[in-house]
Amino acid sequence: MLPLSLRSEWRREALRTNLWLVPSIEVIAAVALYAGTHALDRAAYDGNLTLPSWMVFGSADAARQILTALAAAVITVVGVVFSIMIVTLTLASTQFGPRMLRNFIRDRGTQFTLGTFVATFVYATLVLISISPGGPTRDFVPHLSITVSVGLVTVSMAVLIYFIHHIATSIQLPQVIASIARDLSRAIEIESAEDPNPLESGPSVPELLRRMTEAGGTVTAPSSGYLQFVRHETLVGLAAEKGAVIRLLHRPGHFLVRGYPMATVWPPGTAHAVSRALGRAHITGSSRTLAQDLSFAVDQLVEIAIRALSPAVNDTFTALTCIDWLGENLCRVTARWRPVRVHRDRDGNVRVITAHVSYSGLIERAFEKIRQAGRGMPAVLIRQLDALTKIMDHTTSDEQRELLLKQAAMILRSSDESVPEPSDRGDVRREYEHVLAAAGRTEALDTARSAGSF
Repeated sequence: MLPLSLRSEWRREALRTNLWLVPSIEVIAAVALYAGTHALDRAAYDGNLTLPSWMVFGSADAARQILTALAAAVITVVGVVFSIMIVTLTLASTQFGPRMLRNFIRDRGTQFTLGTFVATFVYATLVLISISPGGPTRDFVPHLSITVSVGLVTVSMAVLIYFIHHIATSIQLPQVIASIARDLSRAIEIESAEDPNPLESGPSVPELLRRMTEAGGTVTAPSSGYLQFVRHETLVGLAAEKGAVIRLLHRPGHFLVRGYPMATVWPPGTAHAVSRALGRAHITGSSRTLAQDLSFAVDQLVEIAIRALSPAVNDTFTALTCIDWLGENLCRVTARWRPVRVHRDRDGNVRVITAHVSYSGLIERAFEKIRQAGRGMPAVLIRQLDALTKIMDHTTSDEQRELLLKQAAMILRSSDESVPEPSDRGDVRREYEHVLAAAGRTEALDTARSAGSF
């Protein structure tokens, strides 16, 4: 079954990546606040409550003038906030790449700022229209609500100062890169969750794959788009009900084409029933997300790095920062990431076999494009080798070490072919020797552990 943390992560991501949820909640809170203060003002008007003298704002005309000025000022600032946000998004799209826009849209600081000003405007407007003739002697003036309006405007000005500071900080490349790295780290933690069902029964995975290859039924994609999320628990429940096994051919992040194979089912007679459920269990969209697509965050960091290394930008230090964060997260992946490929029912029978990004795929994504873009740049090649050395210290198998050594050898060949200065090539080779030394250390440790020395 799908871990609860992963399902919660999808809901959180889906709700966070918009500009309407937080403002809507704040507007609803403003309406509720107005209902409370209006009731208190009515009680004060009827003589059931006494308000402090400093809350009295004079006649109804004076109150209308105050609220009109407040509402006009707030809606003007809302326009300024929107303008700043649009400029920020334009800058981000140009400098960081179009896929970075999603990170700025999902920023809680921006959403909270917009919501605060819109909620203040709504509250002031509601208070303004509540001023009305109350009787032959005096008009109804909501003094408490007007006081709260002034307080909300003061809070909004403080939020505006925060927003300007927040935007000035968030568009700095180190902050953007660190934010993406945090998302990648969170995705690694979620993907590293162990399968909560340790029971195993029924045919083995290799046997089921053999049956599907020989006589499995095929299910095609009902629509085109990027696969964003798979509800594994839905598929497990359906497969258990039908006595079937489903093999997913695509993982989140892949692009599905309508009419092309999306899954294989055994026995083949259950393919029709499974086809309807797959449409409900697969969520597709026009863009990739981080909920189940670990490689997406890696691709974002790589995109920033290769943009920085382009001749038009030539920002080597930004690329080095991306390599540092990639290395840090790949150390986590190397040490403990074990994605769940097989999902079983309560009795331990295999029901869903998923496709997932491999360890080799993550390493290749993280290093190869940057190496190709950094040809002839010793600083970039040295930093990549340094990252490989750190990752090598966390390896636990010969397969991992061989993969990292392959990447290091390619970096060394790139240096020999593209770096003209002999001393620079010597620096790269010395860093390559550090990778070899780290591989020897970890191999010796693994040998000692297997021999029972530890």
